[in-house]
Amino acid sequence: MSTAGESSTSRPFDRLRVLAIQDVEILPDLRHVEVYAADGLLTLLWHGPASAPHVLLTCGGAMGGLLGPARGLYHDLGAALAARGVGTIRVGYRQPNRLDSCVLDVAAVADLANRSGAERFVVMGHSFGGAVAVNAGAALRKTVRGVITLSTQSAGCETAARLGEVPLLLLHGDRDELLPVEASEAVRTIAGHGDLVILPGAGHLLLGAEEELRRRLTAWIAERFVS
Repeated sequence: MSTAGESSTSRPFDRLRVLAIQDVEILPDLRHVEVYAADGLLTLLWHGPASAPHVLLTCGGAMGGLLGPARGLYHDLGAALAARGVGTIRVGYRQPNRLDSCVLDVAAVADLANRSGAERFVVMGHSFGGAVAVNAGAALRKTVRGVITLSTQSAGCETAARLGEVPLLLLHGDRDELLPVEASEAVRTIAGHGDLVILPGAGHLLLGAEEELRRRLTAWIAERFVS
């Protein structure tokens, strides 16, 4: 993901060429952070303590977004995990639908969190964001405890084999009107491992599976951070 003139050893956050940052506390466990970069605005909603050692990073789809599927899944997970001392950062891309740029955004956010005390991460993405999560997980695998995809595309996930032994959880609705279950199956095949959960009756936004998603994901993420 390096470009001409950039050092291959520079940290991801430094590569954004940040001009300014604004940070506002919305609630005691929720901050709104805006990172003004040379080529766009990176928006973060940061749940939990800034110094949390364990952090979930969430990635939106091709159009961006911070809520995730299933009627605000990312917000609800952020609130539930904050109560357990786990941070969640919802990443609003600088340039949605540009895979390399979005992966750099996630890596830069992990770098920013690391500077505040984060040590381990789980990366989760919906649709196009599944490819972002897989690539970010592969790039950051030394600090990543798990990768989750939701209704993922398979395009852009050719790097899944580089996840190595990083746990992989794939969830997909059997009535997805945009991406078939076979997309998640393909990613699992490339990775060489992974747990695929098919959600009966759920479409691309995983509506109707909200309760199961919140229960399953809260438990799975918490388990990844058990030392």
